[in-house]
Amino acid sequence: MQKVRFRMHDESTPTPESGAQREQPAQGRRRGRPRGKKDSKPRKRRHDLPPAPDPATAAAEREAREEAAWAERGRLWESSAAETPSPPRAYRWRKAERKPLVLVGHGVRLRVHQGTLLVQNGFTHYPQEREELRLFPGDRRLPSRIIALEGDGSISLDVIKWLSQQGIPLVLLSWQGEVVSMVGDGAVYDPALREAQLAALKSGTGLEIATNLILQKIANSCGTLGTLPPSPAIDAAVDKLEAMLGELRSTPPETIEALLLMEAQAAYAYFAAWQMLPLRWKGTGRKPIPPEWRHVVARPSMVSGRNRHATHPVNAMLNYAYAVLESQVRIATVSQGLDPTIGYLHSCRPGRAALVYDLMEPLRPRVDRLVLGLVLSHAFAPSDFILGTKGVCRLHPQLARQVARLGLSDTSVQETASRLVVQLG
Repeated sequence: MQKVRFRMHDESTPTPESGAQREQPAQGRRRGRPRGKKDSKPRKRRHDLPPAPDPATAAAEREAREEAAWAERGRLWESSAAETPSPPRAYRWRKAERKPLVLVGHGVRLRVHQGTLLVQNGFTHYPQEREELRLFPGDRRLPSRIIALEGDGSISLDVIKWLSQQGIPLVLLSWQGEVVSMVGDGAVYDPALREAQLAALKSGTGLEIATNLILQKIANSCGTLGTLPPSPAIDAAVDKLEAMLGELRSTPPETIEALLLMEAQAAYAYFAAWQMLPLRWKGTGRKPIPPEWRHVVARPSMVSGRNRHATHPVNAMLNYAYAVLESQVRIATVSQGLDPTIGYLHSCRPGRAALVYDLMEPLRPRVDRLVLGLVLSHAFAPSDFILGTKGVCRLHPQLARQVARLGLSDTSVQETASRLVVQLG
């Protein structure tokens, strides 16, 4: 017979089976934390959180960062545009190449002081030291012309007289890269040469002049494409342009309309080879840029459908460079005694310098080469450009100054005008 043992329990001692007396875990306590210990770090309540940033303060900080970036890019382009002085050497007379003087910013001032021209450049960023230059009459290092970009300033009548005596034109360019005005370029032409220009319009000489200009333009376009990084698109464009050169030389067009059609086809192939050339950028993480700015796009603006009101940085730089070229060709045309209103490629209209636009055509690809060299050799920042409310792109004033200094030599521009004079005979 099996014996059953009984054990007496004290009522104060809980038994494992007494579920009612088993200690329950505290509500809200994290699992794995020892019992009886409080959190070492108290939980943050709503009133303990830091206050939300003030929108006005955040906007002011963002504006301060953009102004700092603007000033930094201005100093960079200003330093790169500074001319490096040549080392001293024995003096010997030689004909110096006169370069343009480019002024930009707010507060540009030109005045005559004791027979000299005192030039004070404007301000484009802060802090910045004002550039000051004194020009002496008769100096062989005088600038070929003075180009004033966007900004404001003042000149006096004495300045106009002084520039006229020294043969220095004053060119005003708008922020869109258009020639606003030219002071001192003159308006006197040779009557006999003007008669020859008019006679060429009525004879086959005008078509021959236009054909020669387009031949030079296509040849220079091939040379510019040859300086770009090799690609199948560029090779195909060069082959097409060379074929058009052979066709123009062997069978010249009989009408100006046929010539303009061939020129349009050559221009389309030429600019199409540029598209998708990559651009280098930095700082786009802080300030974004439009996706199409990361490579070269078509020449026409997405706002106007034409070359004016550029919406892309490269096209905005081209507009500035073309405006500088226009001022050079205007000066060369007048200095050769030609009438700038009589053209052969562009239609003649009152107030339109048709011949200036004609003579610019063979020189445009050479200007493109200079601009593309600047574009492909620099890394740009969003602060180098201003995107307007309508999508129009503007250049940093110091970058625009750098582009304006990329002009061709005055000698090469004068050669283009002198060849026309010889052809008019």
